[in-house]
Amino acid sequence: MWKFFVIILSLLTKERPAWANKSNIVIIISDDMGFDDVSFRGSNEFLTPNIDALAYNGVILNNLYTPAMCTPSRAALLTGKYPVNTGMQHYVLVNDQPWSLPVNETTMAEIFQEHGYYTSLIGKWHLGMSRKAYTPTFRGFDYHYGYLGSYVDYYDHTLLQRNENYSRGHDFRLNLESIHDQTGAYVTDLLTEASVNLIKRHNYDAKPLFLMLSHLAPHSANEDVPLQAPDSEIEKFSYIKNPQRRIYAAMMSALDNSVGQVIGALADMEVLKNTIVLFLSDNGGPTRGLHANTASNYPLRGQKNSPWEGGLRSSAAIWSTQLEKLGSIWQQTFYIADFLPTLASAVGIYLDIGSLKLDGLNLWSALKYGYERVEREILHNIDDIDNYVSYSKGKWKFINGTTQEGKYDDWLSKRIDKSSWDPRSLNYEELIKNTTVWQNLHNPNISPSTMNITKLRQAAAVKCLEKDPALLQKCEPLNGPCLFDLDNDPCEQNNLYDEQHKNSKIVLEMLERVDILRQQVHPMNNKPADRRCDPINYNNEWTWWEDILENDATELASFANNLKLLFVLSTLALLR
Repeated sequence: MWKFFVIILSLLTKERPAWANKSNIVIIISDDMGFDDVSFRGSNEFLTPNIDALAYNGVILNNLYTPAMCTPSRAALLTGKYPVNTGMQHYVLVNDQPWSLPVNETTMAEIFQEHGYYTSLIGKWHLGMSRKAYTPTFRGFDYHYGYLGSYVDYYDHTLLQRNENYSRGHDFRLNLESIHDQTGAYVTDLLTEASVNLIKRHNYDAKPLFLMLSHLAPHSANEDVPLQAPDSEIEKFSYIKNPQRRIYAAMMSALDNSVGQVIGALADMEVLKNTIVLFLSDNGGPTRGLHANTASNYPLRGQKNSPWEGGLRSSAAIWSTQLEKLGSIWQQTFYIADFLPTLASAVGIYLDIGSLKLDGLNLWSALKYGYERVEREILHNIDDIDNYVSYSKGKWKFINGTTQEGKYDDWLSKRIDKSSWDPRSLNYEELIKNTTVWQNLHNPNISPSTMNITKLRQAAAVKCLEKDPALLQKCEPLNGPCLFDLDNDPCEQNNLYDEQHKNSKIVLEMLERVDILRQQVHPMNNKPADRRCDPINYNNEWTWWEDILENDATELASFANNLKLLFVLSTLALLR
């Protein structure tokens, strides 16, 4: 009998891996989602009950900022740096362009992998694919299931890039292998199912899980059918009169279901309490123009690919049992690059921010305890092709120049009237509390007066200046600089860059700081299109064409050398 107790004691005292008690991390990213398209911001046009339940039970990140486009945003998240410091600052990486996030940049996935995590990316990459070395499993991810480029059709998983008349190319992979067995399946459901399966099969005793679920939704698909959703989802929103907006609502509904299923899987595996769950959008939504999806950034100015709040401010929430103030709104200004050092600190990974040259700040203690006193500087962008600068410090924001000749600089969205609200909004609180997300995340020990859904929802809504427009100074960024006090003017209605302010201490300090940051800017990585990428040359697949062409050239050179050798040997034989 004593031998039995010795064995049990030895198992209990056996040294465990250093990472055995680290929290799992699950990051869910929506693509091109409008700021106002999650209903915890106050909109009743269509509801997102699972995302809302996560927000109310967690901490709403009320002032999260991102770059204004997909590629720069993902680069900032993964490197902890401003895009201007990695060469990723201009526009996005288009499928036919042979460049990437620089391979000498250390990614979030590599850091967590090095510290014992099983790192997985499910969904979108968009940081380079013309060479294998640019793709996820060469950049720190143990596992990738999804697509490498900017977007795909929601059902056939292809991208048709019309600007150069390329053929339609398939882009869906399991690690490096192109897969077609799920063609026809709705991609939001496909990525959700893959995430749930990964959560359920992962061995948590061996390694903690780092999962980045990078959704396509609600980004538009190809130009022929840009907005897509299952009929069963679209039917739920028959009350929405605009047919495109109706489909968008259905796309958001599928995304919301995904959040519920992922959190449910974590609960089923009894690992939820040891998991940090983060939901965010990569940038503001494109209401109009290229890849427009009808997204609403109400009441903010601008949209995706603009220097305005509507392009830069993301609706986001985080949940963890480590957070002391669950059921609250955190007003601290936070930049997407802060997630790398902040999440690393949350799980006991201490980074040398100086040696890594990170722009992101470790704000874990502030987030954990609800402090909001850090005056955050954010260099939103310096783009010398589009000729604009966007920079903020504390409550002040400076803009000089803009994108797309200012076509999308206005306030492009508005709320619908009550007659067109989602019928479920009549019983909003009951709807939220009946979600499995609420039931899995809710802490009954938190006072109802603290976690008051109505008050939280009202506080999460952005309120614009209520002044006579005639008293507001208009900002025309193509004609001169603009200065805003975001604490009092979050909708960027009143330009303070006038005779009174343009020589003020704050403006002069901001201009000096921008000049210093400009001197550190990494040259842009962008390269022109390479027509050799055309999927028709590679079995109708988007793939690492530079590697394939180099390999073909090497084989051709080897064949030519062998022919030369054969000719020499044949000549020598004849001479004998």
